[in-house]
Amino acid sequence: MPQYTVPQFIEHQAKIIGPLTFQQFFYIGTAAGICFILYFTQPFYLFVAASLIVFAAAAALAFVKSGGRPLPLVFKNFFVFTVRPKIYLWKKKTGPPLKLIQALKQEPMEIQKSPVPTIVGKSHLKDLANQIETQK
Repeated sequence: MPQYTVPQFIEHQAKIIGPLTFQQFFYIGTAAGICFILYFTQPFYLFVAASLIVFAAAAALAFVKSGGRPLPLVFKNFFVFTVRPKIYLWKKKTGPPLKLIQALKQEPMEIQKSPVPTIVGKSHLKDLANQIETQK
């Protein structure tokens, strides 16, 4: 029977353009394009301020992870959660019915002690667990 190698890092994105993945390159390239347009359309001080903001946002989208998940995925999940309708399956009741409260006030109930169950003989649970673990 032939043996095949199993890939180990299948969740790892491939580095396509230098040390960047395609998605990271897309965010940084888009920011560079926006800054290029701003350079020719805005005064220099506005260009510098806008460029810092645009590149900071692009770097955050490309490299920041929150809870091990990329920031664009976090934003997408937040948007889907806020837009999708919520379904509440459980609603808290205000309290017990009035009849039950009156019955409890009138007749105090006696507390009955139930006998504690005991195991007679040897338990075979450990034997079964050993059989399951050792069989192949």
